[in-house]
Amino acid sequence: MRSLAFLVALCAATAAQAVDFVSVGESSAILFDAPSLKAKKLFVVNRYMPFEQVVALDNWVKVRDRSGGLYWLEKRVLTNKRYVFAGNPLVDVRAEPDFGAARVFQVRQQVALELLESTGTGWIKVRHKDGETGYVRSVEVWGD
Repeated sequence: MRSLAFLVALCAATAAQAVDFVSVGESSAILFDAPSLKAKKLFVVNRYMPFEQVVALDNWVKVRDRSGGLYWLEKRVLTNKRYVFAGNPLVDVRAEPDFGAARVFQVRQQVALELLESTGTGWIKVRHKDGETGYVRSVEVWGD
């Protein structure tokens, strides 16, 4: 019986750690300090910027950026289509999810890549806006 209780607690803890990401779907979006158009406007961000979704209200979403900053965005400017940003100065995108695979292309820091799938092995499949696809290590990007 104890092992069942432990398993249930472990599953609950794992579910609590699940992170939902959203991306900016409009050409740009305004980050606010509160969920209101009358709130202070803090920053403008570009399309594809990924954020961790913290709280969703009717028309607003509280998000966290890569640095840990918390902001509010209008829900209408977000998309469920997932994007990641290259976190390192240069990120190699490879033909297969393996260090030895051929490099298909490289991207610079803060370049957005569409997240196509997770391999479950520490690599994710991505697509560049030019259409090229490949695999990157998930530790080299943010937003997955």
